[in-house]
Amino acid sequence: MHPFAAQLATAARIVEARLGDIITREAARGAPPRLVDATRHAVLGGGKRFRPFLVFESAALFGLSAEDAVDAAAAIECIHCYSLVHDDLPDMDNDALRRGQPTVWKAYDTWTAILTGDGLQAMAFELLSAPSTHANALTRTELVRVLALASGNAGMVGGQALDLEAERLHADARPDIAHITRLQAMKTGALIRAACEMGAVLGQASHDERAALIRFGGALGFAFQISDDLLDAEGSAADVGKATGKDAAAGKATLVSLLGLKAARAHLDETVASAIAALEPFGARADVLIEAAKFMGRRER
Repeated sequence: MHPFAAQLATAARIVEARLGDIITREAARGAPPRLVDATRHAVLGGGKRFRPFLVFESAALFGLSAEDAVDAAAAIECIHCYSLVHDDLPDMDNDALRRGQPTVWKAYDTWTAILTGDGLQAMAFELLSAPSTHANALTRTELVRVLALASGNAGMVGGQALDLEAERLHADARPDIAHITRLQAMKTGALIRAACEMGAVLGQASHDERAALIRFGGALGFAFQISDDLLDAEGSAADVGKATGKDAAAGKATLVSLLGLKAARAHLDETVASAIAALEPFGARADVLIEAAKFMGRRER
């Protein structure tokens, strides 16, 4: 196994264990069993846990351990999982396969999927506001603010709205690179950028250090989306773990559809290089995050 892949797997195990404990706690509090089961299906069904990994590694730049950052990492994964559950719904992207298994609405029903997503969003902010996340109340408040901004109307939710407007309302029949960049920076990039910024907040980073991690996260988020679009265009459902070819079938505007495969790959390489350049202030301490950026250029799922 590649060293980076091993580090990603280790981070995934840590956050997966914490998420399992949190869901068990929800059951003990009296959450309905069907909702608890659907939450387990949504959260514990695999996944790279890339956003929690970024929280861990960004915080590690400032000497924090995974244990120090695990609740913040679990919170951002709750938001990510909630977004997938809702995005998969018939009235959204209408996907039946996620991480190689039926999506929550397909395995249960639409109302259970909606409530599962709602519950995960609440769990995320309960986690961030708890004293166990950080001893300093102002730090916890800042973590809540960063994640709320990234996941709300000017972030992930807004990006999904732009995507659906273009598809359903033909709001921008001839999108350009600027429109696609804005949409993807909101829909996908905002949470990835927030993961890096949350590590900086936990680590009490300086203004310049935090700004560098925000730049890194922004470039990395765009690289992630380009690679995702390339996988949709070129990959198989068996390899990727979800349906592929849907963007082209739906006529969605992506860099791949606008520029073609070759130019999109060149754009991906440039974006990865920009992400790596943003980490220069951290020197060798950022080696793992540099590998994360390079990983975007060679994703297979």
